[in-house]
Amino acid sequence: MSTLAPLLQAFFTEHLIGQRDASPHTVASYRDAICLLLRFAQRRTGKAPHQLDIDDLDAPLIGAFLSHLQTERGASVRTRNARLTAVRSLFRFAAYRHPESAAVIQRVLAIPPKRTNRALITYLTGDEMQALLAAPDRSTRIGRRDHALLLLALETGLRVSELTALTCDAVHLGAGAHVRCLGKGRKERITPLRRQTRLLLQAWLIERAGAPDDPLFPGPSGRPLSRDAIRRLVDRHVAAAAASSCPSLTGKTVSPHTLRHSCAMTLRRHGVDAATIALWLGHEDIRTTYSVYMHADLDLKEKALARTAPPGTPTGRYRPPDALLAFLESL
Repeated sequence: MSTLAPLLQAFFTEHLIGQRDASPHTVASYRDAICLLLRFAQRRTGKAPHQLDIDDLDAPLIGAFLSHLQTERGASVRTRNARLTAVRSLFRFAAYRHPESAAVIQRVLAIPPKRTNRALITYLTGDEMQALLAAPDRSTRIGRRDHALLLLALETGLRVSELTALTCDAVHLGAGAHVRCLGKGRKERITPLRRQTRLLLQAWLIERAGAPDDPLFPGPSGRPLSRDAIRRLVDRHVAAAAASSCPSLTGKTVSPHTLRHSCAMTLRRHGVDAATIALWLGHEDIRTTYSVYMHADLDLKEKALARTAPPGTPTGRYRPPDALLAFLESL
């Protein structure tokens, strides 16, 4: 009997869902990674997924699978490392269920993540944010929905998964107006809203006319917008803003996560400290805030440079002293 099939069922049902209470996004990510691995193992070993054993998924096969992700499927290093995280989680669980395969499991767990370059983040300037907000056609219902979504994303810095999960009762418009979301790591977070955003969301909720548990930003079928739908929405309005009033957007790669970065950089430019930005964005570790946003803040570095004394190097062209000129002429 295959040892892998019951292990996989126990890993997803008992461990991820029953014990860890993992979020649907985590379960879906791990499921996709394991499905890709099983298809790859079937091609390499000739065994169907229900016939595979743990020993079939040894370190050389896992290493070949990770290389396959990058070379043949075009995955980035981050995606490759995310798939490896899912595989290692499965094998850590297997270590307690199948000690007879401890040697195979140990070698798989020893596979390190691949190092990757950390590029500076992309974010929108104030003029670019205004141009993006002006892009949706607010004479239509979809345009008004898109405008409200973009404004809320730029002001609160919510992740895409947090935006798609918002319901109508997540928005509180009374005294101390705020939006409530369940963020990464199942941490609940509230973010205050400006008066302009509160009025806009109030008008949208009246037009939306949804029940408290209905999605705040629905698609055509009334279901929540998907991540891909929000990506297409952002792409469409960025292209419109670049063509109409803001050419600087043409050379930028703007994703929904760019709106989150733009929110953080706006707070940073207005003097908000890193600890508050970390709370605002729901970062688990303040070092994430420092490593991402402080490095990208050129204004902060220019202010630091202005406080230093310039080196004592005279300006102008270099002129050799007369003694040196006389020496050269005598040669």
